Amino acid sequence: MAIRVTQSMLNNQLLRNVSSNLNKMNTLQNQLSTGKKINAPSDDPVGLTFAMRYRNELSSNSQYISNVDSALSFINYTDTALGQIGDVAQRARELMVQGSNTQPDTAYSAIRLELSELYNQLAEIGNSKFNGKYAFNGEQTTAQPYPKLSMDDTSTEAKAYEVTTDLGQVRLELSPSMTLAVNVPGSEIFGEAVTPANETDNDNLFYVLKQACDALDSGRPEQVSGLLAKLDSRINTILEKRSEIGARMNRVELIQGRLGDIEQNLTELQSKTEDADMAYVITNLQMEENVYQASLSTGARLIQPSLIDFLR
Repeated sequence: MAIRVTQSMLNNQLLRNVSSNLNKMNTLQNQLSTGKKINAPSDDPVGLTFAMRYRNELSSNSQYISNVDSALSFINYTDTALGQIGDVAQRARELMVQGSNTQPDTAYSAIRLELSELYNQLAEIGNSKFNGKYAFNGEQTTAQPYPKLSMDDTSTEAKAYEVTTDLGQVRLELSPSMTLAVNVPGSEIFGEAVTPANETDNDNLFYVLKQACDALDSGRPEQVSGLLAKLDSRINTILEKRSEIGARMNRVELIQGRLGDIEQNLTELQSKTEDADMAYVITNLQMEENVYQASLSTGARLIQPSLIDFLR
């Protein structure tokens, strides 16, 4: 049986079609203005789930990248400091070689004076700060590791060669479940603290310089010559620590490259999930506008003349 189509049915259908077309235009206009195809959870519930996951992963990855930058800065600073310590130790060795030979007393005095200044320079480097924190005192980054005392200070306070720095490691998380130590404790660089039990064989860099100065003061160049082996041992240790720092730096740079690749991949995935295809949106918006104009034109012809039109 045929269904009787009334004017009211035509009008209602027209309004529904026009309203539907306006909703489509509104959605496309939102995408065009925001550049996103997901502006509300109802736009794409599944896509929104993936987008939130990508955002969380990008946020975590950004923090790891920040940690890597901090690690590289700290390691570079430590490497520079180790290079300076090595230069001071090499200069001390040159002076001790000179002091181990027969020299006038004035030459011994000059050598001793420079060695004492090198001692002070090593203490300054040992108290180096990076970003407001002491670099060579393990995890105790707010405490000064070495006292600011000269070699000839007569106070009862502990001297640099009597100090044991904190041996803790400053570790940064550079990727999930992976941390890396970025510091080197001062006692591993300058040597362990001198005690009566280990005084004879101790190669503490501060103590070697002090012993050399004492030998020069008493006119015993042969003792200076005997200290060269301890100094060489400490120089080799410094070189080993610098090699370790270099290896860590290489690893951190590899991690940095990997995190950069991850960020690029996640950004691309997020873009594919969230970002609108502007060419597609513009084309469809133009098409919907044409459809809207056509629906209005068709609606105008569906509305029949009223009694008022006949009375005119």
